[in-house]
Amino acid sequence: MASIQDFEKVLDQSDTSVAAFEDKSFLRRLQHFLHSTPAAVPAIVLLVSIIVFGVLKGERFFSANTLTLILQQIAVVGILGAGQTLVILTAGIDLSIGVIMVITAVVMGNCAVTYGLPAFIAVPIGLVFGTLCGLLNGFLVAKMKLPPFIVTLGTWSIFASANYIYSANETIRRADIEATAPLLGLFGYSFRIGSAVFTLGVIMMVILALVLWYALNHTAWGRHLYAVGDDPEAAKLSGIRVDRVLLGTYALAGLIAALAAWVSIGRNGSISPSWAVTDYNLQAITAAVIGGISLFGGRGSILGTLFGALIVGVVSMGLNMLGADPQWKVGLTGVLIISAVAVDQWIRKVAG
Repeated sequence: MASIQDFEKVLDQSDTSVAAFEDKSFLRRLQHFLHSTPAAVPAIVLLVSIIVFGVLKGERFFSANTLTLILQQIAVVGILGAGQTLVILTAGIDLSIGVIMVITAVVMGNCAVTYGLPAFIAVPIGLVFGTLCGLLNGFLVAKMKLPPFIVTLGTWSIFASANYIYSANETIRRADIEATAPLLGLFGYSFRIGSAVFTLGVIMMVILALVLWYALNHTAWGRHLYAVGDDPEAAKLSGIRVDRVLLGTYALAGLIAALAAWVSIGRNGSISPSWAVTDYNLQAITAAVIGGISLFGGRGSILGTLFGALIVGVVSMGLNMLGADPQWKVGLTGVLIISAVAVDQWIRKVAG
């Protein structure tokens, strides 16, 4: 017994510290910071872009008119990007969201102008229609278990063809909208704050981003959406109804696309089915990816998407002021996309 007691005394006097292998280098700390703050990278890129073009063009770029014009130009893409962000956070993709916006605008316009329905009825019909389009995508992904890329590629073709067939490729003119359904142009109304000019469309974009940010970060629905995007099997085992989350997410993306349709009518004044040739889908995805939304799902911030849309707007405006060839904008956007994905891969190593 004495030998055991002596042995225990030796243990009591021994060093009890545990070896630590935590990497406290600057790069590692930066990696952890960016992982915990997804909107940081696009916010930094946006700030640098503003400073660079501000230095090159001076007061002309920093004028309130220029900066608010950028906001007006990205309002539609910013709203579409918000809807796309929700889908990407579930590790999905929605290639049809831009066409849903266009056909919804056509439905709103025809209900109000062609069929003579009151605008306060035509607008909800359009919002419901957009939601149903998103619900179709969600049903095929969540219930039929089809790949999101293939599903939305297919529905993109269906909605695009339906858009041209239903509209007979006819444009609804601004004068007709203003005469019969001015409510359709609501988000085109502008107001001044000093020398800055804002539209209601810009206000809607900001409000939507803030509402979705709160919902994603402070509600059970938001936590479930991130969990499904991060690991659907683990989410299912924890009691989350993965199919319901996916169904609701795609339906909400459709509703947001319908809201973007309403904003686009105010922005453009008229309604044209040929808007479908404008690649709104790619622009929305670009805003989300540059905004730090991981294409692998489960990581990103809706505010990052807003910053991503602003980055594209600032770069476009800055290059226009410099008189650069428009192809520089296309090329620089491609560089930003690849850089954003590379940074995302580097940041994700923290979780790995």
